[in-house]
Amino acid sequence: MHRTGQGGIVVDMEDDSTVIERSARDPDCFAVIFDRHASHIHRYLARRLGRETADDLVAETFLTAFRKRGQYDPQRPDARPWLYGIATNLVGQHRRAELREYRLRQALAADRGEDFPADRIDADVTARSLRRLLTGALAELSPGDRDVLLLIAWEELTYEQVAAALTIPVGTVRSRLNRARRKVRRALGETDPSTTFEERLSNG
Repeated sequence: MHRTGQGGIVVDMEDDSTVIERSARDPDCFAVIFDRHASHIHRYLARRLGRETADDLVAETFLTAFRKRGQYDPQRPDARPWLYGIATNLVGQHRRAELREYRLRQALAADRGEDFPADRIDADVTARSLRRLLTGALAELSPGDRDVLLLIAWEELTYEQVAAALTIPVGTVRSRLNRARRKVRRALGETDPSTTFEERLSNG
């Protein structure tokens, strides 16, 4: 079934940029963006924070996108990098909120005379946020390096799409990816599981 906007125009045949522009006049059209990309954003969030948290944050991602749709760059026909950027910001906010919660728990435990070491706080936050084989290696990366690595290795974005998602230069994407991959290789005994989508294409 095709989704139509005002005047009976079939908006689900238009590119994302056109749909977002049209949604300024016909807000219901923005549902097309959700239909196209929600499953990808949910998968990304679930990998980083777990399925239960992803259920909440995917909705927040699209609500944020809807509120900021007037800032969308009309030269970009694909909105997915933009949505990944919003989702990545929400991941950072969620992890900071978790860390504040654990620090509060630490303070309360200290008041009660309980042993709740600081290094356990960071370990718990990481364990709840990164639920895959590379948990230990990824936890050692800086947030910026980790965001670049996961968007490329998990979501198969190109360097240019990651740059658009995180609003950083392509050169910064490359340097962060190289640094992250070196650290991951060292952590995994020089085995590199983070080969990029672009490299897989070039290798046939």
